Amino acid sequence: MASVTLADSIQGLDLNDEWGPETVTSTTLEGVPYAPFSKGDKLGRMADWTVDSKDRERGGRYANRGYRDQQVYGAGTSSLFAVQVAEDEGSFSVVDNTRTSTKARAFGRGGGTVFRGRGQRGSAQRGRGGTYQRAGQNRAAPQTGDRYYDNRGGRGNRGRRFGGKDYDKPQRNRDSSVNIRPDWSMKEEIDFNRLLKLNLETSDGEDIDSYGFLYYYDRSYDKPPVKNTERKLMSLDRAAYNVTTSSDPIVQDLAEKDEATIFATSDILSMVMCSTRSVYSWDIVIVKQGNKIFLDKRPDSSIDLVTVNENAADAPMEADTQPGANQASVKADSINTPTNLALEATIINHNFALQTVIESPSSKLDLPSPNPFYNAAEETEPLASKAYKYRRFDLSLEKDEEPLHLIVRTELDAIVKNNISGEDQFLTLKALNEFDHKAQGAGGALDWRSKLTSQRGAAIATEMKNNSCKLARWTTQAILAKADIMKLGFVSRANPKSSANHVVLSVLGYKPREFASQMNLSLSNGWGIVRTIVDLVRGMRAGESDAQKFVLVKDPNKPVVRLYEVPMSTFEEDEDGLATGPATERAEAE
Repeated sequence: MASVTLADSIQGLDLNDEWGPETVTSTTLEGVPYAPFSKGDKLGRMADWTVDSKDRERGGRYANRGYRDQQVYGAGTSSLFAVQVAEDEGSFSVVDNTRTSTKARAFGRGGGTVFRGRGQRGSAQRGRGGTYQRAGQNRAAPQTGDRYYDNRGGRGNRGRRFGGKDYDKPQRNRDSSVNIRPDWSMKEEIDFNRLLKLNLETSDGEDIDSYGFLYYYDRSYDKPPVKNTERKLMSLDRAAYNVTTSSDPIVQDLAEKDEATIFATSDILSMVMCSTRSVYSWDIVIVKQGNKIFLDKRPDSSIDLVTVNENAADAPMEADTQPGANQASVKADSINTPTNLALEATIINHNFALQTVIESPSSKLDLPSPNPFYNAAEETEPLASKAYKYRRFDLSLEKDEEPLHLIVRTELDAIVKNNISGEDQFLTLKALNEFDHKAQGAGGALDWRSKLTSQRGAAIATEMKNNSCKLARWTTQAILAKADIMKLGFVSRANPKSSANHVVLSVLGYKPREFASQMNLSLSNGWGIVRTIVDLVRGMRAGESDAQKFVLVKDPNKPVVRLYEVPMSTFEEDEDGLATGPATERAEAE
């Protein structure tokens, strides 16, 4: 048999007999297969066998572009030429047998691992919200160093930056308003969270008696001042009194007649009712004599001072008396310390109430009784416009066997005629003061000279935030006195570098109840606080004598009030009554 060669076999094949995949006309051009494409496609390589693997590896910002391009005719059809393998080559991996170092790499200063938020490259851990913290720290307390770590999800070290010395900003340790002595016995400690939950509904109160007289308010201060003609705040010598409760002869007579159980003045009572808004330390003396309770204050107490920006996030700082301390940036002779600002604000309020009334002997309102504290034989200064109303409130509960009444001495500053009815309306006159809107402790206040007329609402909102406790006390005093209108004056320094001269920029009037609702001030919560303190004092058993003395102190650095039982001889001598706080410095300044 003759051998058959390969060439013979090839020659014997039929030319019309073909094998392989069927030829489709839609993917061939004159018998040559091709990949369909769109006219909008960009021509690149003639053949790219790695396009699928590149798309898988890229992901990220190019991941969605592949999905978009698939909508174009012919895109992605290079898979026609892709080889289908039995196994996925991506499942293969190289095993690394090299030994890794056991020493962990530390990120950030101090060796602590920094967990960065979204947007940080090369981060070991990603977290939504962008909250940054060092390892071992509480998540609720973000790091506050030279970089600002916030919860806004921003890029790591591009956040807001503070000043150069804010990285070691010290914690403010304020002094107590009164020296706590070893022989004082603490009876109760109440935090503000518990006080905020108290509630007691009371009536509007009733008038018992009225003393003094009132001048009419000068309406010209309500008009906006003409440019470059600001009114200068004058210093007037008038006799004004702020006598404590137990020294008031009218209160002593009412106590003997058994008209009430609790006695107080509006400035003391408002401090208790608005205690949850306070930041600075204060103290109140409570005297219990039998079944009567008197809310008193010490001589030159800090309650008499008008605070400035007490509730601001960056409140004014005290001057540093120790060299090398963290507060060395505040000079010892600075006029913008809390104590100096309080003294300045107190003097401004005193003069503002005297200047904004029209002193006319023929045009004034005389109340049924004269001023109980004025002695014409001893006083050489004329009497200031002031009315004292003694009002009674019912603090009784359903479970009480006997009614519990409180008598408070309230104050009014002026009267004004109603434009429609012509009736007399009672006013309280208070003043907000601006020291320097660029200085430390200004609390982000606006420049009143340029913004007060156009942005009056923003200026009031800022004052409500920075002086929440002060405005709450003023509003509470106006409501207790049943005043129709509360006038707020805006007083600024003539020169920000000097606290001697001031100008009156504007005066605004508010109804006390409406202003309280704007401040979210709840009088029922204030009455609940008063009733709670009174119940604590009433529950204390007396010793051999029926008289007891207590001191209610606000902690200078914590939102806590403490009730101490003290000896009856406490504060009876002058040196005992003086404290190393604002009250002492005020006495020295005078």
